[in-house]
Amino acid sequence: MAETRMAEVETRRKTAVIDCDVHVTMKSGDVWFRYLPKAWHEYHRTIGGYGRMGSAYPRAVPHAARHDAWPPSGPPGSNLAFLRAQLLDEWEMDYGILTPLIGVGGQQNLAYAAAMGRAVNDWQADAWLRREPRLRGSVVVPYEDSDLAAAEIDRVGDHPGFVQVLLMVRTMEPLGRRKYWKIYEAAVRNGLPIAIHFGGTGAGPITGAGKPSHYIEDHGGMPAAFQAQVTSLVYEGVFGQFPDLKVVLIEGGFAWMPALMWRLDRCYRQLKMELPHLKRLPSDYIRAHFWISTQPMEEPPQREYFFEMMDHLDMNDRLMFATDYPHWDFDAPDVALPSGMDKAVRRDILAENARALYKLA
Repeated sequence: MAETRMAEVETRRKTAVIDCDVHVTMKSGDVWFRYLPKAWHEYHRTIGGYGRMGSAYPRAVPHAARHDAWPPSGPPGSNLAFLRAQLLDEWEMDYGILTPLIGVGGQQNLAYAAAMGRAVNDWQADAWLRREPRLRGSVVVPYEDSDLAAAEIDRVGDHPGFVQVLLMVRTMEPLGRRKYWKIYEAAVRNGLPIAIHFGGTGAGPITGAGKPSHYIEDHGGMPAAFQAQVTSLVYEGVFGQFPDLKVVLIEGGFAWMPALMWRLDRCYRQLKMELPHLKRLPSDYIRAHFWISTQPMEEPPQREYFFEMMDHLDMNDRLMFATDYPHWDFDAPDVALPSGMDKAVRRDILAENARALYKLA
């Protein structure tokens, strides 16, 4: 038994890894002034940082980060050499996909949000992508204004380092609404998937029942926002309008997806007269257009339950591995996936599904 376990561990170490959720941030506030237009310097220096930046719930650790993820200077995720050693080199990763959570989309001042997005993307290209060939970036956009967001996608969409457009899951309106369609049009035009990540604040209470009391409720309840966005994108007919659109769900889990597909299919069969634009079952659209990151990894009390869930999900070619580095709930590549998994499925989840989606070598 011990020899079998050691052989399995060694096989995992030799398997390629692509991390689809690597969080980076600026070392200090002064970095902004290297990339923001001068016209926005004073605004940023005074009131710019007071916009809707994300959850206000206190967390057990600063920056929601691992205790060992702090570089010699600056916050976690701000030092390339440290990240390279602790993540890319430590796990011999082929690639890491950057997902900066810097609050651009939540800004109320949309012109400022557009300037912020441009600055964040220029900073990614200069400070990270240019210096580390294993990193790829996400186009950060002011997604509450689709014209501004589409313009930014077109500005950097042909940069080989950017592989997706990044939105937060809690938006001001459900993402199926037509106000966001120009973003999808621009993403398809530039051959980029839309990534929807954990976080954001939206227009009202962050749950369907109001505001929770604690960070644990905010964190644990996030999948409900993902379910609402999947429902909106499918039922509003986004994929009929944009048949080449690809959507990646990041850091929202995935065990909820089979039950959601069953529910959406059942509702459609009963009420489809309301949705003449749908030509297939909702589950067919989901399996054709969605990819899902593994983080946070689903860990049922018995291993066989995980494989039953995977059978119901039937999306082995759409699951992509993510660590959520440098956050506290980091998933390590060698232990995140349960033992006993088919070797080909493990290989695809750890690297090959992402390699195909993002067109990586």
